Amino acid sequence: MPEHFVTGQNVQHGDMPWCHVEWMSNLEIVGAKDILLVRATFPPGNAHKFHTHPGREEIIYVLEGVAEQWVGEQKRLLLPGEMAHIPKNTAHATRNAGTNTLKFLAILSPVEAPGEFAVDVYDQEPWRNLMK
Repeated sequence: MPEHFVTGQNVQHGDMPWCHVEWMSNLEIVGAKDILLVRATFPPGNAHKFHTHPGREEIIYVLEGVAEQWVGEQKRLLLPGEMAHIPKNTAHATRNAGTNTLKFLAILSPVEAPGEFAVDVYDQEPWRNLMK
């Protein structure tokens, strides 16, 4: 039976090449069908290069550090308490722009959507030349 509370005991951990992730809310953990919640921790200088989520929109909410956040061809530096909204199938990228660890919440909806979860586009124009 899914849990309604997520603690250090039942959070799911994973490592990506660019960050450590903690899956906090999904179908498996809490039974969520409409919303995913992931806490991401990026070491200084690391980045999740340009990608899309074809069937999901996303919010990135900064908890600690400084995020260089791209949404399409727009870039902003986000500080704790600030966020970015990424519409479905919109190329976006996140880099730790500070000297300390970057932590943020990624909130995606819906949980299940047609197509791949994420599609890398960082090697395509204009994305390959934006984040240098």
